[in-house]
Amino acid sequence: MTPRSVYLPLLGHELHVMEWGDATKPLLVMWHGLARNGRDFDELAMALTDRWFVVCPDTIGRGNSTWSDRPETDYVLPNYARMAVAMFDHYGAERAAWIGTSMGGQIGMTVAGDVAPHRISALVINDIGPEVPDAALDRIVTYSADLPTFETLTQAEAWLREVYLPFGPASDAFWRRMAEASVRRRADGRLTLHYDPRIIAVLDGDRASTNLWEVFDRITAPTHVVRGGQSDLLTAEIAEAMKARGPKPGVTVYDDCGHAPTLTRPADTEWIAGLLETLVETSAADT
Repeated sequence: MTPRSVYLPLLGHELHVMEWGDATKPLLVMWHGLARNGRDFDELAMALTDRWFVVCPDTIGRGNSTWSDRPETDYVLPNYARMAVAMFDHYGAERAAWIGTSMGGQIGMTVAGDVAPHRISALVINDIGPEVPDAALDRIVTYSADLPTFETLTQAEAWLREVYLPFGPASDAFWRRMAEASVRRRADGRLTLHYDPRIIAVLDGDRASTNLWEVFDRITAPTHVVRGGQSDLLTAEIAEAMKARGPKPGVTVYDDCGHAPTLTRPADTEWIAGLLETLVETSAADT
């Protein structure tokens, strides 16, 4: 299955999206983490095209989407959620299933619990909760605030393998493709990571924005949480609290991962396919 690279004019920006599969099938959105991009989902998207029309956006300020000249108002969860709803409208989808990794999970919570609750048919949250421990945010800000530079793609890949080791087991092909999709060429010919560093400054300046318990408690869509067993972002304590609140999700733990499981291995993609079917069936029964 060959994906299509498209650019959507939404809310004053151009959102880059990788489309996978037949657009007449139900819409499944896969939204990436803070400093990542939609290519992180290539393996999972390909595996799910028999049932879904899968779209994997690059959040504004990342990848091939436009950067903002108003970062304080654009690089925030409510605006990302509004852009997601505008994307639903572009595709003519009244409802969509959602898989969100890290920040993408919090965007999904914001859509499902605040901006457009009726638009989410199923929600899979990958290794993030309605709160983020300060120590974990400190770690993210430390490695993301200052963009590294590389002479070669091989150097960039080595850096990514080290920094994102908590992603868990993944193939060499995954890491090479991740490296190719994660860098851009600077004017001096060197490589750096492909995101606007102001996304980190905005997050660090407003850490309270990651506290979404009130939003989470309003979610009614069938929900499931994936946790990396060694994760410092979604701790065991936060995951237990989530099970008792809001949509009362089930929780699946990947013991061999930290933050955040890639969900790229064949067993992972098969499990996700079945999980989505179960969640969507529950959603249909509730409506």
